[in-house]
Amino acid sequence: MRVSVVQPRDLGPVDIDRWRTLQGADAAFDSPFLSPEFTITVGALQERVRVAVLHEGQDVVGFFPFERHPMGIGMPVAAGLTDAQGLVHAKDVEIDAQSLIRACGLAVYEFDHLIAGQPLLQPGHSRHPSPIIDLRDGFESYIETIKVTSGKTYRSTAYKSRKLQRDAGPLRHDYATTDLAPLRTLLGWKTEQYRRTGRNDRFARPWIVELVERFLATDTEHFGGVLDMVYLDDRPIAGHFGLRTGTTLAGWFPAYDTAFAKYSPGLIHHLAMAEKAAEAGIQVIDMGRGEKEYKEKLKNGEYEVSEGRVARLSPGAGVHWMLRVPVRKARGTVLANPLLRTTADRALKTYGRLRTSLQSSS
Repeated sequence: MRVSVVQPRDLGPVDIDRWRTLQGADAAFDSPFLSPEFTITVGALQERVRVAVLHEGQDVVGFFPFERHPMGIGMPVAAGLTDAQGLVHAKDVEIDAQSLIRACGLAVYEFDHLIAGQPLLQPGHSRHPSPIIDLRDGFESYIETIKVTSGKTYRSTAYKSRKLQRDAGPLRHDYATTDLAPLRTLLGWKTEQYRRTGRNDRFARPWIVELVERFLATDTEHFGGVLDMVYLDDRPIAGHFGLRTGTTLAGWFPAYDTAFAKYSPGLIHHLAMAEKAAEAGIQVIDMGRGEKEYKEKLKNGEYEVSEGRVARLSPGAGVHWMLRVPVRKARGTVLANPLLRTTADRALKTYGRLRTSLQSSS
Protein backbone atom coordinates (compact mmCIF):
# COMPACT_ATOMS: atom_id res chain seq x y z
CA MET A 1 0.00 0.00 0.00
CA ARG A 2 1.19 3.50 -0.83
CA VAL A 3 0.20 6.52 1.29
CA SER A 4 0.38 10.11 0.13
CA VAL A 5 -0.29 12.94 2.58
CA VAL A 6 -1.83 16.13 1.23
CA GLN A 7 -3.54 19.25 2.46
CA PRO A 8 -7.34 19.19 2.02
CA ARG A 9 -7.23 21.99 -0.55
CA ASP A 10 -5.09 19.75 -2.77
CA LEU A 11 -7.84 17.15 -3.16
CA GLY A 12 -9.25 17.28 -6.67
CA PRO A 13 -12.77 16.50 -7.91
CA VAL A 14 -11.78 12.88 -8.64
CA ASP A 15 -10.51 12.44 -5.07
CA ILE A 16 -13.66 13.96 -3.59
CA ASP A 17 -15.90 11.79 -5.75
CA ARG A 18 -13.95 8.71 -4.69
CA TRP A 19 -14.22 9.72 -1.02
CA ARG A 20 -17.99 10.08 -1.39
CA THR A 21 -18.22 6.71 -3.13
CA LEU A 22 -16.35 4.96 -0.32
CA GLN A 23 -18.42 6.77 2.29
CA GLY A 24 -21.67 5.78 0.62
CA ALA A 25 -20.64 2.13 0.32
CA ASP A 26 -20.66 1.50 4.10
CA ALA A 27 -23.36 2.69 6.51
CA ALA A 28 -20.73 2.96 9.25
CA PHE A 29 -19.29 6.00 7.44
CA ASP A 30 -22.61 7.84 7.17
CA SER A 31 -21.65 10.80 9.34
CA PRO A 32 -21.07 14.38 8.17
CA PHE A 33 -17.92 14.45 10.30
CA LEU A 34 -16.49 11.82 7.93
CA SER A 35 -17.53 13.70 4.78
CA PRO A 36 -14.89 15.35 2.58
CA GLU A 37 -16.69 18.69 2.92
CA PHE A 38 -16.09 18.70 6.68
CA THR A 39 -12.35 18.14 6.37
CA ILE A 40 -11.96 20.58 3.48
CA THR A 41 -13.82 23.36 5.32
CA VAL A 42 -11.88 22.88 8.56
CA GLY A 43 -8.66 22.69 6.53
CA ALA A 44 -9.39 26.10 5.02
CA LEU A 45 -9.28 27.54 8.55
CA GLN A 46 -6.62 25.35 10.20
CA GLU A 47 -3.27 24.72 8.51
CA ARG A 48 -2.53 21.63 10.62
CA VAL A 49 -5.19 19.54 8.83
CA ARG A 50 -3.94 16.80 6.50
CA VAL A 51 -5.44 13.90 4.54
CA ALA A 52 -3.67 10.61 3.98
CA VAL A 53 -4.74 9.12 0.65
CA LEU A 54 -4.34 5.34 0.57
CA HIS A 55 -3.47 3.65 -2.76
CA GLU A 56 -3.39 0.02 -3.81
CA GLY A 57 -1.96 -0.11 -7.29
CA GLN A 58 -3.90 2.41 -9.36
CA ASP A 59 -6.87 2.43 -6.98
CA VAL A 60 -7.55 4.85 -4.13
CA VAL A 61 -8.81 2.66 -1.29
CA GLY A 62 -9.06 5.05 1.61
CA PHE A 63 -8.87 8.54 3.09
CA PHE A 64 -7.59 9.32 6.59
CA PRO A 65 -8.18 12.93 7.71
CA PHE A 66 -6.17 14.07 10.70
CA GLU A 67 -4.42 17.00 12.38
CA ARG A 68 -0.66 17.03 12.77
CA HIS A 69 0.51 18.77 15.93
CA PRO A 70 4.08 19.38 17.24
CA MET A 71 6.24 16.34 18.12
CA GLY A 72 4.25 14.17 15.72
CA ILE A 73 1.06 14.21 17.77
CA GLY A 74 -1.91 13.30 15.58
CA MET A 75 -5.53 14.07 16.37
CA PRO A 76 -8.86 13.95 14.51
CA VAL A 77 -9.87 16.92 12.38
CA ALA A 78 -11.43 19.58 14.63
CA ALA A 79 -10.58 17.50 17.68
CA GLY A 80 -13.04 18.13 20.51
CA LEU A 81 -15.85 19.02 18.12
CA THR A 82 -16.50 15.75 16.30
CA ASP A 83 -18.65 12.76 17.25
CA ALA A 84 -17.36 10.41 14.52
CA GLN A 85 -13.68 9.89 13.69
CA GLY A 86 -11.53 7.55 11.63
CA LEU A 87 -10.75 6.41 8.10
CA VAL A 88 -13.14 6.13 5.18
CA HIS A 89 -11.93 3.07 3.31
CA ALA A 90 -12.83 0.18 1.04
CA LYS A 91 -14.36 -2.78 2.86
CA ASP A 92 -11.81 -5.51 2.19
CA VAL A 93 -8.62 -3.46 2.28
CA GLU A 94 -6.01 -4.44 4.89
CA ILE A 95 -4.61 -1.45 6.78
CA ASP A 96 -1.89 -1.72 9.42
CA ALA A 97 -2.37 1.01 12.03
CA GLN A 98 1.33 1.36 12.89
CA SER A 99 2.35 1.60 9.26
CA LEU A 100 -0.34 4.16 8.59
CA ILE A 101 0.64 6.58 11.34
CA ARG A 102 4.31 6.19 10.37
CA ALA A 103 3.46 7.08 6.77
CA CYS A 104 1.56 10.14 8.08
CA GLY A 105 4.65 11.30 9.97
CA LEU A 106 2.95 10.75 13.32
CA ALA A 107 4.32 9.38 16.57
CA VAL A 108 0.85 8.88 18.00
CA TYR A 109 -2.77 9.29 16.96
CA GLU A 110 -5.27 10.02 19.74
CA PHE A 111 -9.05 9.76 19.35
CA ASP A 112 -12.18 9.82 21.49
CA HIS A 113 -15.01 9.08 19.01
CA LEU A 114 -13.54 6.43 16.72
CA ILE A 115 -16.34 4.66 14.87
CA ALA A 116 -16.79 0.89 15.04
CA GLY A 117 -14.92 -1.48 12.72
CA GLN A 118 -11.86 0.74 12.24
CA PRO A 119 -8.41 -0.71 11.52
CA LEU A 120 -7.10 1.67 14.21
CA LEU A 121 -9.04 -0.19 16.93
CA GLN A 122 -7.04 -2.23 19.41
CA PRO A 123 -8.15 -4.46 22.33
CA GLY A 124 -7.20 -1.94 25.04
CA HIS A 125 -9.29 0.90 23.68
CA SER A 126 -12.31 1.90 25.78
CA ARG A 127 -15.71 1.71 24.12
CA HIS A 128 -18.70 3.95 24.74
CA PRO A 129 -22.33 4.12 23.60
CA SER A 130 -23.35 6.97 21.31
CA PRO A 131 -27.17 7.46 21.51
CA ILE A 132 -29.20 7.89 18.34
CA ILE A 133 -32.75 8.73 17.31
CA ASP A 134 -33.51 6.06 14.72
CA LEU A 135 -36.11 7.32 12.24
CA ARG A 136 -35.72 4.57 9.65
CA ASP A 137 -39.20 3.27 10.40
CA GLY A 138 -40.66 6.77 10.38
CA PHE A 139 -41.35 9.44 12.97
CA GLU A 140 -44.61 7.93 14.17
CA SER A 141 -42.91 4.60 14.87
CA TYR A 142 -40.21 6.45 16.81
CA ILE A 143 -42.82 8.22 18.93
CA GLU A 144 -44.60 4.95 19.68
CA THR A 145 -41.29 3.53 20.90
CA ILE A 146 -40.58 6.57 23.09
CA LYS A 147 -44.05 6.31 24.61
CA VAL A 148 -43.02 2.87 25.86
CA THR A 149 -39.39 3.47 26.84
CA SER A 150 -39.73 7.07 28.10
CA GLY A 151 -43.46 7.42 28.56
CA LYS A 152 -43.26 9.76 31.54
CA THR A 153 -40.87 12.09 29.70
CA TYR A 154 -43.01 12.08 26.55
CA ARG A 155 -46.22 12.87 28.46
CA SER A 156 -44.51 15.56 30.53
CA THR A 157 -43.02 17.21 27.43
CA ALA A 158 -46.37 17.20 25.63
CA TYR A 159 -48.05 18.72 28.70
CA LYS A 160 -45.38 21.43 29.03
CA SER A 161 -45.70 22.27 25.34
CA ARG A 162 -49.45 22.76 25.74
CA LYS A 163 -48.97 24.79 28.93
CA LEU A 164 -46.32 27.00 27.32
CA GLN A 165 -48.71 27.80 24.49
CA ARG A 166 -51.56 28.51 26.92
CA ASP A 167 -49.32 30.78 28.99
CA ALA A 168 -47.46 32.63 26.25
CA GLY A 169 -48.78 31.93 22.75
CA PRO A 170 -48.39 29.54 19.79
CA LEU A 171 -45.15 27.78 18.89
CA ARG A 172 -43.55 27.97 15.46
CA HIS A 173 -40.72 25.79 14.12
CA ASP A 174 -38.29 26.85 11.40
CA TYR A 175 -36.27 23.89 10.09
CA ALA A 176 -33.16 24.32 7.91
CA THR A 177 -33.16 28.11 7.97
CA THR A 178 -30.06 29.89 6.62
CA ASP A 179 -30.51 33.16 8.51
CA LEU A 180 -27.47 34.28 10.49
CA ALA A 181 -29.48 36.11 13.17
CA PRO A 182 -30.99 32.99 14.82
CA LEU A 183 -27.63 31.24 14.55
CA ARG A 184 -26.00 34.03 16.54
CA THR A 185 -28.80 33.83 19.09
CA LEU A 186 -28.21 30.08 19.41
CA LEU A 187 -24.44 30.50 19.81
CA GLY A 188 -25.07 33.12 22.47
CA TRP A 189 -27.21 30.67 24.43
CA LYS A 190 -24.50 28.03 24.01
CA THR A 191 -21.82 30.39 25.31
CA GLU A 192 -23.96 31.11 28.36
CA GLN A 193 -24.43 27.37 28.89
CA TYR A 194 -20.68 26.72 28.72
CA ARG A 195 -20.01 29.45 31.25
CA ARG A 196 -22.90 28.45 33.50
CA THR A 197 -21.73 24.84 33.66
CA GLY A 198 -18.03 25.63 34.08
CA ARG A 199 -17.00 24.43 30.61
CA ASN A 200 -14.67 26.14 28.16
CA ASP A 201 -16.49 28.37 25.69
CA ARG A 202 -15.78 26.94 22.26
CA PHE A 203 -17.11 30.07 20.59
CA ALA A 204 -14.46 32.20 22.25
CA ARG A 205 -12.29 30.90 19.40
CA PRO A 206 -13.15 32.96 16.30
CA TRP A 207 -12.25 30.18 13.86
CA ILE A 208 -14.97 27.94 15.29
CA VAL A 209 -17.57 30.67 14.83
CA GLU A 210 -16.35 31.12 11.24
CA LEU A 211 -16.53 27.37 10.72
CA VAL A 212 -20.14 27.18 11.86
CA GLU A 213 -21.11 30.15 9.70
CA ARG A 214 -19.50 28.53 6.65
CA PHE A 215 -21.41 25.32 7.29
CA LEU A 216 -24.66 27.29 7.66
CA ALA A 217 -24.12 28.51 4.08
CA THR A 218 -23.49 24.96 2.80
CA ASP A 219 -26.39 22.95 1.37
CA THR A 220 -25.68 20.17 -1.12
CA GLU A 221 -27.14 16.76 -1.81
CA HIS A 222 -24.36 15.09 0.17
CA PHE A 223 -23.64 17.54 3.00
CA GLY A 224 -24.97 20.65 4.69
CA GLY A 225 -25.45 22.63 7.85
CA VAL A 226 -28.90 22.48 9.45
CA LEU A 227 -30.16 25.24 11.72
CA ASP A 228 -33.60 24.88 13.22
CA MET A 229 -35.30 27.04 15.83
CA VAL A 230 -38.51 26.92 17.82
CA TYR A 231 -40.21 30.29 18.29
CA LEU A 232 -42.84 31.56 20.66
CA ASP A 233 -44.56 34.03 18.34
CA ASP A 234 -41.41 35.74 17.03
CA ARG A 235 -39.17 35.06 20.03
CA PRO A 236 -36.70 32.16 19.66
CA ILE A 237 -36.77 29.87 22.70
CA ALA A 238 -34.76 26.79 21.64
CA GLY A 239 -32.73 25.54 18.71
CA HIS A 240 -29.97 23.41 17.32
CA PHE A 241 -27.24 23.63 14.71
CA GLY A 242 -25.90 20.40 13.27
CA LEU A 243 -24.47 18.84 10.15
CA ARG A 244 -26.02 16.30 7.83
CA THR A 245 -25.29 13.86 5.08
CA GLY A 246 -28.18 12.84 2.85
CA THR A 247 -29.59 10.61 5.58
CA THR A 248 -27.83 11.32 8.92
CA LEU A 249 -28.10 14.45 11.04
CA ALA A 250 -25.32 14.83 13.60
CA GLY A 251 -26.31 16.57 16.80
CA TRP A 252 -23.83 19.36 17.48
CA PHE A 253 -24.93 22.55 19.23
CA PRO A 254 -28.35 22.42 20.96
CA ALA A 255 -29.32 25.22 23.36
CA TYR A 256 -32.31 27.14 24.68
CA ASP A 257 -33.37 30.36 26.38
CA THR A 258 -33.16 29.66 30.12
CA ALA A 259 -36.05 32.06 30.73
CA PHE A 260 -38.29 29.19 29.58
CA ALA A 261 -36.42 26.40 31.38
CA LYS A 262 -39.45 25.28 33.41
CA TYR A 263 -41.19 24.26 30.18
CA SER A 264 -38.32 21.95 29.06
CA PRO A 265 -37.84 23.80 25.74
CA GLY A 266 -34.90 21.56 24.78
CA LEU A 267 -37.07 18.43 24.83
CA ILE A 268 -39.91 20.23 23.04
CA HIS A 269 -37.45 21.30 20.37
CA HIS A 270 -35.80 17.90 19.93
CA LEU A 271 -39.11 16.15 19.30
CA ALA A 272 -40.10 18.86 16.82
CA MET A 273 -36.69 18.59 15.15
CA ALA A 274 -37.00 14.81 14.81
CA GLU A 275 -40.35 15.19 13.05
CA LYS A 276 -39.07 17.81 10.61
CA ALA A 277 -35.84 15.88 10.00
CA ALA A 278 -37.79 12.74 9.14
CA GLU A 279 -39.89 14.72 6.67
CA ALA A 280 -36.63 15.98 5.08
CA GLY A 281 -35.32 12.43 4.55
CA ILE A 282 -33.14 12.08 7.63
CA GLN A 283 -33.08 8.50 8.89
CA VAL A 284 -30.81 8.83 11.92
CA ILE A 285 -30.10 11.67 14.35
CA ASP A 286 -26.75 10.90 15.99
CA MET A 287 -26.81 12.68 19.36
CA GLY A 288 -23.20 11.81 20.10
CA ARG A 289 -21.38 10.20 22.98
CA GLY A 290 -22.03 11.74 26.37
CA GLU A 291 -23.84 11.12 29.66
CA LYS A 292 -26.69 13.57 29.11
CA GLU A 293 -30.13 12.94 30.56
CA TYR A 294 -32.00 14.18 27.50
CA LYS A 295 -30.12 11.71 25.28
CA GLU A 296 -31.14 8.79 27.47
CA LYS A 297 -34.76 9.94 27.37
CA LEU A 298 -34.92 10.46 23.61
CA LYS A 299 -32.80 7.62 22.24
CA ASN A 300 -34.22 4.48 20.65
CA GLY A 301 -30.86 3.02 19.67
CA GLU A 302 -27.13 3.62 19.90
CA TYR A 303 -23.84 3.31 18.06
CA GLU A 304 -20.49 2.49 19.61
CA VAL A 305 -17.43 4.72 19.55
CA SER A 306 -13.99 4.16 21.05
CA GLU A 307 -11.40 6.22 22.88
CA GLY A 308 -7.66 5.63 22.96
CA ARG A 309 -4.52 6.05 20.90
CA VAL A 310 -2.27 4.30 18.42
CA ALA A 311 1.42 4.95 19.06
CA ARG A 312 4.81 3.85 17.84
CA LEU A 313 8.03 3.94 19.85
CA SER A 314 9.24 7.53 19.76
CA PRO A 315 10.00 10.46 22.10
CA GLY A 316 6.82 12.22 20.95
CA ALA A 317 4.65 9.25 21.88
CA GLY A 318 6.33 9.07 25.29
CA VAL A 319 5.69 12.73 26.02
CA HIS A 320 2.09 12.35 24.84
CA TRP A 321 1.56 9.37 27.17
CA MET A 322 2.79 11.32 30.21
CA LEU A 323 0.64 14.35 29.41
CA ARG A 324 -2.56 12.70 28.26
CA VAL A 325 -3.04 9.06 29.25
CA PRO A 326 -3.22 9.39 33.08
CA VAL A 327 -5.62 12.32 32.71
CA ARG A 328 -7.82 10.39 30.26
CA LYS A 329 -7.92 7.37 32.57
CA ALA A 330 -8.89 9.53 35.54
CA ARG A 331 -11.62 11.22 33.52
CA GLY A 332 -12.88 7.83 32.36
CA THR A 333 -13.09 6.64 35.97
CA VAL A 334 -15.15 9.68 36.93
CA LEU A 335 -17.51 9.37 33.96
CA ALA A 336 -18.06 5.66 34.58
CA ASN A 337 -19.15 6.23 38.18
CA PRO A 338 -22.54 7.99 38.54
CA LEU A 339 -21.70 9.42 41.99
CA LEU A 340 -18.31 10.76 40.90
CA ARG A 341 -19.82 12.09 37.67
CA THR A 342 -22.57 13.95 39.54
CA THR A 343 -20.06 15.36 42.03
CA ALA A 344 -17.78 16.58 39.24
CA ASP A 345 -20.71 18.11 37.38
CA ARG A 346 -21.81 20.00 40.49
CA ALA A 347 -18.27 21.24 41.05
CA LEU A 348 -18.10 22.54 37.48
CA LYS A 349 -21.45 24.30 37.83
CA THR A 350 -20.31 25.91 41.09
CA TYR A 351 -17.15 27.06 39.33
CA GLY A 352 -19.29 28.42 36.49
CA ARG A 353 -21.48 30.43 38.87
CA LEU A 354 -18.43 31.87 40.64
CA ARG A 355 -16.77 32.73 37.33
CA THR A 356 -19.92 34.42 36.04
CA SER A 357 -20.30 36.35 39.31
CA LEU A 358 -16.70 37.56 39.19
CA GLN A 359 -17.03 38.59 35.53
CA SER A 360 -20.23 40.51 36.29
CA SER A 361 -18.64 42.41 39.19
CA SER A 362 -15.44 43.31 37.35
